[in-house]
Amino acid sequence: MANSKRTLFLKRRLRVRNKLRKVNAGRLRLSVHRSNKNISVQLIDDVKGVTLASASSLEKDLGIVGKNNVEAAAKVGAAIAERAKKAGVEEAYFDRGGFLFHGKVKALADAAREGGLKI
Repeated sequence: MANSKRTLFLKRRLRVRNKLRKVNAGRLRLSVHRSNKNISVQLIDDVKGVTLASASSLEKDLGIVGKNNVEAAAKVGAAIAERAKKAGVEEAYFDRGGFLFHGKVKALADAAREGGLKI
């Protein structure tokens, strides 16, 4: 029986997150979510269970509402890097979830790195 796209996505997400948890214990997690219309990212402290910073393409001050392309992802990545610095965070591990590290997800990660965040 063939697996559905959703099942494969969920398996990939769990595999990625569990591997990262083992390797990067104690570090903050930069979690990405991409939909067909938007992209969002959160900086999460799993020990305390709190979100320290977040950025999304839905925010009006970024000027990319209604756009979901590589340029919008790069602006979201730059915004999260800036907000992480304000929160006193310099490094985190990149949790791409079940999304492939390509296109919008890669653009977000590269922009966050250029903004000074070590991921």
